[in-house]
Amino acid sequence: MFDVSWILGHAKTSYTSHTSPIPLKTKSGSKTTLSELAQSSIPPCRLNPFLFNGHLQTMYTAIKDPGPPIHYKRKVFQSDHSVYPGQFAVDFVVSKQEGELAEKERKEADLPERTANFTSEEWETIASEDSTPMLIALHGLTGGSHEVYLRETIAPLTASGWTACVVNGRGCAMSKITTSQLFNSRATWDVRQTIKTLRQLFPNRPLYAVGFSLGANILTNYCGEEGAKCVLKAAVSCSNPWNLEMCNTELQRTWLGLEVYCRTMGKNMMGLFERHREQILKNTDIDLEAVLKSRYLFEFDRHIQCPAWGYPTEGAYYRDAQSVDALLAIRIPFLGINAEDDPISSKFAIPVEEFKQNPYAVLCTTNWGGHLGSFQLGGGRWFATATSSFLSRVHEEIDHGASKIEREQANIDTPGKKYPIFDPNHRRLILPDA
Repeated sequence: MFDVSWILGHAKTSYTSHTSPIPLKTKSGSKTTLSELAQSSIPPCRLNPFLFNGHLQTMYTAIKDPGPPIHYKRKVFQSDHSVYPGQFAVDFVVSKQEGELAEKERKEADLPERTANFTSEEWETIASEDSTPMLIALHGLTGGSHEVYLRETIAPLTASGWTACVVNGRGCAMSKITTSQLFNSRATWDVRQTIKTLRQLFPNRPLYAVGFSLGANILTNYCGEEGAKCVLKAAVSCSNPWNLEMCNTELQRTWLGLEVYCRTMGKNMMGLFERHREQILKNTDIDLEAVLKSRYLFEFDRHIQCPAWGYPTEGAYYRDAQSVDALLAIRIPFLGINAEDDPISSKFAIPVEEFKQNPYAVLCTTNWGGHLGSFQLGGGRWFATATSSFLSRVHEEIDHGASKIEREQANIDTPGKKYPIFDPNHRRLILPDA
């Protein structure tokens, strides 16, 4: 029988999780699971039937949309990483009134729309003892805090009283770089430094995080690296490419993948190169002639990212940076949202079996939606609504302290044997010396 559900805008939503998920204790004293919480808080996926496949949903992201007006104040941090120094910009959401007062200063400082710098006096007094929930967001490739999909996710949360900030990738969102390196898919150190700073400034605020596309890959790696020490109460990954090597292969397999998506992403990265050209070329290992001949994303990664970060090939970079294995090390409530017809974050790269192995994680997939698309007929993106609804429910209902104690008492992470041990963050099987 012919399926006409798309005519009505009905996408199919599926959930994948461990057979024995971690117990979550609610503030009312009852128990629930992450999967139950996700399914009860995430609305049905109803999309624009005129954008009836993943390509149309993805390409529609190029249509200009003003999106919700979010105002920011920017703080430029000096990296505390011993190997990768430099600076990066974090944009904090401020009120409309505060943002409009700084409009003149924004134009003079060459910053994105509705973004101004903190004055030194403002930053010195930003610390607070309040317990307001706070969201940390990581954008996608070459994006920034100005991205519509990101603002659509932040807007309903900040409207309900949340605070929020966006960690911009190095060189993105009109930020400057002071070393020859831009961001990369593996670079978790800037978000780690940001979260460490937030804990010092706002010791009582529960912290949550969301990542989009490349930002989702970085966030997943961060959560995996932190493991049980992660201070985030919950995290959401949207349109994560997960297995970067597989996504790269899938993109090159078709004309659309190579000539539309790979070429467009490569063009966007070349735009960043041109903006920061003088600084990037201070690395004498970068071959300018080869860079200028680059047309596709993987060529940019080969000629810019590899020499900048120390990788021998783009394949080595993708294998090291991908987050598919890091998922196994996550020890906080974690939600992944992916569309199965996403032409950039391939369906074949989604770590379905890894989600089944981690009781802290749940995967929500839709059969339709594209890459950072999921456009609804009435406007807005479904995944943005799903993310904000899920995080709101987690914050309102879950007693994180009691849930953590219960998990520790249950010894969920106690290994059954010492060797062999698989280390998800290094993708190696650990064996005894002899």
